[in-house]
Amino acid sequence: MSLRRHGALTAVALAAALSLAACGSSDGGGSGKSDGGSAKKADVATGGKDFSKAGEQTASFGTTAKPGRFPRTITMAEGRTTIPKRPERVVVLDVGEFDNVVSLGVKPVGWAPTQQGEGMPSYLKKDAGHPQQVGTISNLNLEAIANLHPDLILGSDLRAADKYKELSKIAPTVFSVRPGYTWKSNYLLNAAALDKTAEAKAALATYDKKVAELKKELGPDKPTVSMVRYMPGRLRLYGEDSFIGTILKDVGLPRPKNQQEQELATEISPEKIDSADADWIFTGVYGDPSKTDEAAATRNPLWKNLPAVKDGHAKTVKDETWYLGLGVTAAYSVLDDLHTYLVK
Repeated sequence: MSLRRHGALTAVALAAALSLAACGSSDGGGSGKSDGGSAKKADVATGGKDFSKAGEQTASFGTTAKPGRFPRTITMAEGRTTIPKRPERVVVLDVGEFDNVVSLGVKPVGWAPTQQGEGMPSYLKKDAGHPQQVGTISNLNLEAIANLHPDLILGSDLRAADKYKELSKIAPTVFSVRPGYTWKSNYLLNAAALDKTAEAKAALATYDKKVAELKKELGPDKPTVSMVRYMPGRLRLYGEDSFIGTILKDVGLPRPKNQQEQELATEISPEKIDSADADWIFTGVYGDPSKTDEAAATRNPLWKNLPAVKDGHAKTVKDETWYLGLGVTAAYSVLDDLHTYLVK
C-alpha cells in the first residue's frame, strides 16, 4: 500500500469519507481490500492462516523514528501511514486500544464499545476522561468520528478493515491485524504511534515482574486451569491463542488437553460442559446471562459433579478484564485475580 500523508481534515476529505461509508458494509466485516474481504476477515478471526500469522506480522510493525521525532511513519496492517505531529485527539475502535492508550496517560476523545449503549469499562473509568461513543466496534459512526477532529485513529483489521480507507481520510489511522493473543505487540504498535514506546516497554516489564512473582508463589506444582465463556448462542472453551490464554501460558498454568489448541477457542454444547474439567474453572459471561446457555450448563448434573465445582474451585470472573480487556491494564487485573484465587 502506498504511503499516506495526512494534513488537517478538510471538508472535501470528510465528504469523501462519508460518501464511501454510505456505500460500505455497516457490520464491521470485510477487509477493506478489493477482493475477498469477508473471507479475509473470517480467516483472521479464528483458525485461518491469517489468524496464525498475526503474531509474527504484528511483531514486525512499528516505526524507525527516534523518540520525540515527528513526522513519523508507522508500518502496520494496512501498509504505512505518516503521523505529522504528536497526537492529541485520539479515537480508539476497540477496548484493547482503549486500554492501551489510557495506560500510556492518553485520554481518548472517542471510543467504540462492543455493543450499543454499553458503558465504559469500569476498570478504565478513573483515568479515561470522558470520551464520546462513536458507534460500536462492528458498526462505526464515521460522521461522529470525523466530528471529533481526531489526529490519530487506532484499531484493527479484524474489527474495521472495510472502513480503513474512509477512516484514513479523516485522520492518520494505525491498524493492527487483530486484537487478542497479539496484545503485547499491539500495545507497542499503539505506543509507537503515540511516541510512548519507552512507557509501553516499562508497563510490559511491570507485567513480566508480576508474572514472575506469581509463578514463584505458585511453586512447581501448578493446578490445571480451564477457561469457559458463556455468550449468546455460544459456549466456548478458550485456547492458548487468546488474550487469557497468553497470560496463563506466561504464568505457566497448565491447561486441559482440549484447551491446548493454538486457537482462540473451541465451542461446545451445554450437554458437554464436563469438557471443562480441570483443577480450577474460571467462567466469564458476555452480555445478558439470560441470553446465554449458562443456566442450562450449570443445571447439568455433569457440571455439578465436576471436582472443581464440588471443591469450590469454579469461579465466575470479570468478563471485561479476562476476556474483553485485551490490554496491559486488564492483564494486571487478571494476574491479581489469579493470585487471589490460586495462592494459598
